[in-house]
Amino acid sequence: MSTTPPPTLEQVCEKALRLPCSPSLLPRLAIALQADDSSASEIERLISLDASLAAATLRLANSAMFARGTVETVEAAVFRLGAKEIYRLAALVLVSRWESGQKGLRWEPGDFSRHALITAIAGEVLASTTERLDPQLAYTAGLVSDLGKLALAHCCNDFYPAVRAFRERMQCTWDQAERAVLGYHHADATKKLLEAWNFPKVFQLTAEFLTRPTEAPAEALPLLAHLHAAKYLATSLGPGVTEEGFLTTVHGGFLREWGFTPELLEAAMPVVHERALQRLGDKLTVGAVAI
Repeated sequence: MSTTPPPTLEQVCEKALRLPCSPSLLPRLAIALQADDSSASEIERLISLDASLAAATLRLANSAMFARGTVETVEAAVFRLGAKEIYRLAALVLVSRWESGQKGLRWEPGDFSRHALITAIAGEVLASTTERLDPQLAYTAGLVSDLGKLALAHCCNDFYPAVRAFRERMQCTWDQAERAVLGYHHADATKKLLEAWNFPKVFQLTAEFLTRPTEAPAEALPLLAHLHAAKYLATSLGPGVTEEGFLTTVHGGFLREWGFTPELLEAAMPVVHERALQRLGDKLTVGAVAI
């Protein structure tokens, strides 16, 4: 256990922002894909700023799911895949690569990406069901909502034994233990990172009020409600959930207020599972997620 003071939240985020492969391209790509006047060449230019994303785009376009003759350029891949698939791919690529190199949490390879993707799929399914939120918004929130966990895992490895000991002694939630030991918790880091990457304000508010949704401003409530419901479904399904994942508060009254009844959530669960299985295949429960 470390005898030195933990890094400040600002130091954690400064270090995280220097890590390679950050998801900072995602907001720009989302705007371009939604704009009516964006051309395939403009989207290609953005995708090509990231070599791994460009390669993954070509692989997906030439996969058995989409292949109708070989695609050799990113621009042609954009035409073949369409905006929705491009965005799904980009979001997962840009978020999942950040998983590598962390040592603080007891995750197996692929656990973070697996759980983030299932949360994103759950958000998309629920938003399509309720018709109260853009499914792409819910999908993105599911992917990025726990990025602060990765930031802390990269920077605060030596302090996790103290976090675990405090949680076991006090029988509190994981975020409460983080705050007691570190002075902040992972959602605080998520909020600062999303702000630095110029994600829309609603994402920043969702991170800020993630652990206290009933205090959030009205503009953030629809996304917060769908995200909490999505997190509940993803955790209930299980893949990628480790030590800290089950140690959270379920805001049942808040979910019911927004119409997320046990019946609605139960009906959504097999749909989420089937879509996750389609996306991940044999990596649904174990192994690094290959993009």
